[in-house]
Amino acid sequence: MKGYRKVLIAVNGSREVLDQGLKLASDERCWVTVVKVLPPYEGDLDLVGVQKIEDVLESEGAKAISEFKKQADSEGALIKTRLEEGDVPRKIIEVAEEERCDLIIMGARKRGWLGKLLGGGVVEKVINNAPCPVLVLGA
Repeated sequence: MKGYRKVLIAVNGSREVLDQGLKLASDERCWVTVVKVLPPYEGDLDLVGVQKIEDVLESEGAKAISEFKKQADSEGALIKTRLEEGDVPRKIIEVAEEERCDLIIMGARKRGWLGKLLGGGVVEKVINNAPCPVLVLGA
């Protein structure tokens, strides 16, 4: 990890990605930003009995951010956290650009044969459009 000063860890729900990313970044004393991107909700709220989806998403997002901070504290790492909503790969790339990151660390979930055939997953889109190198960890 030599030469990287600002690292973005894109968390997709896997605690392992954050653990491994923090360990890699702490070895070099990097500035770390952790981002969680919530996809926009495009469903019928009447079916689920929710009046304001923003409240549900924000409370779940705040809970996730709190867990990230606890995890970083237990590792002795200082992190900046960001909760974003929108197209996941696009938001990861935007945050990396805004934070002027040297490296993006993210996890890849194993996909079945249909996912591989169709392609176009989040990881592939970030790799193809990122302003910096992307390190993909097995999740």
